[in-house]
Amino acid sequence: MTKVKHTPQKVRSQTTLLRRIWQHKILYLMLCPCILFFIIFNYIPMTGLVLAFKAFRFDTTIFGGQWEGLKYFRRFFSDTRSTQILINTLVISGMKLVLALPFPIAMAIMFNEISHTKLGRFRGVFQGVMYIPHFLSWVVVVGIFQKLLAPDNGLINQLIQQFGGTGSTYFMMNPEYFHTIMFSSYLWKNVGWDSIIYFAAIMGINPEIYEAAKIDGANRWQQIVHITLPMLMPTIMILFILSLGDILKAGFDQIYLLKTPGNAEYAEILDTFVIRTGIQQGDFSYAIAIGLLQGVIGLLLVVLVNRLADKKFNTSLY
Repeated sequence: MTKVKHTPQKVRSQTTLLRRIWQHKILYLMLCPCILFFIIFNYIPMTGLVLAFKAFRFDTTIFGGQWEGLKYFRRFFSDTRSTQILINTLVISGMKLVLALPFPIAMAIMFNEISHTKLGRFRGVFQGVMYIPHFLSWVVVVGIFQKLLAPDNGLINQLIQQFGGTGSTYFMMNPEYFHTIMFSSYLWKNVGWDSIIYFAAIMGINPEIYEAAKIDGANRWQQIVHITLPMLMPTIMILFILSLGDILKAGFDQIYLLKTPGNAEYAEILDTFVIRTGIQQGDFSYAIAIGLLQGVIGLLLVVLVNRLADKKFNTSLY
């Protein structure tokens, strides 16, 4: 029987690692509750994914049903509604991921530029006002938009009446306005909060670079274009890669509350379909299979784009 030989360098590195762990044992003990939280609430529930390949029965455990293989995946892709649901999900996710990306960046730059003006003393006030919508639940946000867009007595319809229109448009029921309402409510709620990371990245840029550019004759706009934006690119790439993990999760809370019989054709996404199928109809195995599909595709996209970003931009998560 052969013995595994450990090189002195390998043994030395293992000893050094154990010594560092023991040296910082208090910090590792403080980390234990966080690790336990993720194990209990994130990893142990993943055992339920086995139902994506088994027929769920109420009289047995999740491991007691009959194996069905890829039945539920084939069922989803053979469903006539699946194509429209996937399109709706990708359109809404794409709008949030791509179209909404410049807004928090522009706001972070705006907050930074305010610091160099007479309004700099009020920057904290402006930031606080823009952060407040993030702390409102989607129930409150959608309720506000419903009041604003209500027919006849809503603010928007009253303005339309003032300019000679009928003022009786039911925006929430009209599918033509669904994406506009969805996108504007998403921006209003999240743009301020999302700008925090970009603003922190701007604050981390060496001021001497701006001073050197100013000496060379660069104005504020040129400094933004040639210094601020290039310095923000690594942060933008990292956040973009992380967001790709949720490309098939278009935001259940918002869409579920905005969904009406009039706009259901465009508002039915994978998240609402999973809830309706699993919770309302009790078809748990089918719903879990669709949820697993969302996670796997998101993981593959993150890994693929991360590798491309590492090769092309020398920026990656790992």
